[in-house]
Amino acid sequence: MLKLRTTLLYNYPYYLILILVLLISIPRLIIPKQSNYKTTSKEAIGIVEEYSYSKDLLKITISNKEKLIVYYYSKNNKKLDIQLGDKIKVLGEFKKPQSNTTKNLFNYQKSLYNKNIFYTINASNIYKLSPTKNIYFKFKQIIIKLTDNSPYLKAFILGDKSNISKSATTSYQENGISHLLAISGMHITLLSSIVLKVLKKLKIVEEKRYFFTSLLLIIYLMIIGLSPSALRGVLFFILFSINKIYYFYIKPQNIFIVVLSISLLINPYYIYEVGFQYSFLISLILLLTSSSITGNYLQKLLKTSILSFLISIPISLYNYYQINLLSIIYNLFYVPLVSVIIFPLSIVCLFIKPLLPIYNIFIYILEKSAILLNKISFGKLIFPKLPSIIYFIYLVIIIIIIKKLTLKENKYLLILIVLLFLHYTYPTLTRTTYIKMIDVGQGDSILIHSNNESILIDTGGKSNNQEDESKIVLNTTIPLLKSLGIKKLKYLILTHGDADHMGEAKYLIENFKVKNILINNGEFNYLEKELIKQTNNIKVAKEGIVIKCGDITMVQLNTDLQDENDSSQIYYATYKNYSLLFTGDASVKSEEYILNKYNIGEIDILKVGHHGSKTSTGECLINRTNPKISLISAGEDNKFNHPHKIVLDSLNNSKIYRTDMNGTVTILFNTNLKVETDFFRKG
Repeated sequence: MLKLRTTLLYNYPYYLILILVLLISIPRLIIPKQSNYKTTSKEAIGIVEEYSYSKDLLKITISNKEKLIVYYYSKNNKKLDIQLGDKIKVLGEFKKPQSNTTKNLFNYQKSLYNKNIFYTINASNIYKLSPTKNIYFKFKQIIIKLTDNSPYLKAFILGDKSNISKSATTSYQENGISHLLAISGMHITLLSSIVLKVLKKLKIVEEKRYFFTSLLLIIYLMIIGLSPSALRGVLFFILFSINKIYYFYIKPQNIFIVVLSISLLINPYYIYEVGFQYSFLISLILLLTSSSITGNYLQKLLKTSILSFLISIPISLYNYYQINLLSIIYNLFYVPLVSVIIFPLSIVCLFIKPLLPIYNIFIYILEKSAILLNKISFGKLIFPKLPSIIYFIYLVIIIIIIKKLTLKENKYLLILIVLLFLHYTYPTLTRTTYIKMIDVGQGDSILIHSNNESILIDTGGKSNNQEDESKIVLNTTIPLLKSLGIKKLKYLILTHGDADHMGEAKYLIENFKVKNILINNGEFNYLEKELIKQTNNIKVAKEGIVIKCGDITMVQLNTDLQDENDSSQIYYATYKNYSLLFTGDASVKSEEYILNKYNIGEIDILKVGHHGSKTSTGECLINRTNPKISLISAGEDNKFNHPHKIVLDSLNNSKIYRTDMNGTVTILFNTNLKVETDFFRKG
């Protein structure tokens, strides 16, 4: 034992372990993983590991040969008799998860691949083969039912944030406090402290206290799943306990190395998860600087908040394209609120339901205050996406800064400030001009950018699923704008009132700066009336109105033709020697109107009307304009069969780009037009 203690005091064994683990992990990351299924597979049998309902959609994760995600639309909202651990048989269509069709956005396919999930199943039938007899699954099912009364109980106890509203989760992320909802080292420390104190009151000897607490944490980890931050917290507690009980005197940073090594052995793909990056980097820095975090509770909290913010900068910029300087201040309030009140109360409310009203008061304060603070734009800085090496340079500089700050030196901080300034102003320095046809499914959304000014024509949207409506703007449009370094829109043009063109407008206005909004002539429909109630910066784009976006000039050509589609705004745009025509859902009737009234000649780019419907883009328009490039925004396998073969045939002299085939399409205006596509799908 003495020899072991002596060996454990050295640093080199831990570095050797880490090097060996990295050597093992690299091939595991490089060698492609193979699935046991194929797209031609028709059935799967597995054990239910997770399930959730959203309206009439049932989502199940099953595991047998490998994990599969099953989607099943229940008839008449009738819920299936499915419990955790049940053995089920699924019949349906196997599909590879969708990759991102727009660069810089979340890649669902890659995310599932990192979790060893290669296929999803659109189920036609689900059969229950046998109910579970597994004690683990039965216990987990009980815990899930205990948290059904509150989405926040699910979040703080099980780490499941899926039932928290999108507006709330967005506000937590943008305010820099989303880490408080992830089960992390803080939660594990609080939970273990409570258990240890209870066991001490029961006069349990120290060794057994730590043993029982470690066992409880392992069971808890199995229930909530092996999330990187929770795994780190549990492993660190167990190793810390062993270190303390047996007097090994292992340095905390060496315990950290062992925890990191075990985590990578379990799953090397953790390194791609944002939670892993935040958790391990912040923990490492706090360990290395623990001697400098002194003072009273508030002073320690402030120093911790500053250090955590600094080290999280490259992670936040790489993944979210934004930092919030005020998050340092926000954490001074929210960390005590969650750690001292909400999380302990979450544990109590699991078993004492009458306390839920009190619990909900604090949840109300947490959620509403975060949403309110998220409306404060001061301190929110948006940075464009740059090559990965830039973020690595950030990380190196920040680590040097933190090290120097502990030595009372801060001159290296200037390097970071200069780099951040150059990064922040990069779009201003480049002054590029481009348009993007954003893939928003069966809808329209066109981004125009010139000389640091931006216009968005339509937002996309869905008419039959209110919950899904918020996802396009919050998960596609706004992240894309931020990744391009766009901080505000000069104009939001809503060509007409259909949901697939303006259904997302309210979410965009709530979550992004929009200076002016233009709607079309004619009688207002429900969506337009609701938008007018929401904001007072809406104007009707009368025929002949001229707007500018940097060096691009745009003229609205259409008038009120007594029909929503017929009255779509139509813009004729010019930039240098290039000409463009954006037609919304304009019909042949609209096209005839502008062709008869205006002398429109040949154009370079045509945004094809009404997603390629045969009611638009008539022969007269094509013959007159003879577009070199035609853009069609349509959803994959849409029920309208857009774009129509008649339209595609009539555009045979034009180069056609489609969102259903090419994803988001970018046209760069340089000496010559350059077209870039973000995706390719076989026709």
